[in-house]
Amino acid sequence: MEIQLDNLQGRAIAEFLQQHIEDMKATSPPESKHALDIEGLRAPEISFWTVYSGAELVACGALKEIDPFHGEVKSMRVHASARGTSIGSKLLRHLVEVAKNRRYRALMLETGSMAFFQPARNLYLKHGFAYCGPFGPYEEDPNSVFMVLHLEN
Repeated sequence: MEIQLDNLQGRAIAEFLQQHIEDMKATSPPESKHALDIEGLRAPEISFWTVYSGAELVACGALKEIDPFHGEVKSMRVHASARGTSIGSKLLRHLVEVAKNRRYRALMLETGSMAFFQPARNLYLKHGFAYCGPFGPYEEDPNSVFMVLHLEN
């Protein structure tokens, strides 16, 4: 299993991200859906990685530069068939290492407050993230949870 930088051009990642968007639409009200589509993830301030097990795409995640000192985790997703295999932890550790190498002081994220997102929140808590208030363009929202990991460089 290898984490690789992805250019978001392949059919497999397009389908994987479309399923991510569909899950978000099914779980979050439209005004609380913050998942980026494939075009949004192609923004220059975003780096995107995929994880394959053999030929199967099993996970993805992105890191958005908010400013030279802060990054945001975006589009973390592990395929249902690979959940519980530590792939999410491996990918999150990779994003944290990239953030440290970029000398970010903090890594932040937004995720849902609903039960569907509890495994994601547990993953982030396990890796040292703590709950915080909204950041950047986000506003207080009962459907959103905000988290931060302060980094030491």
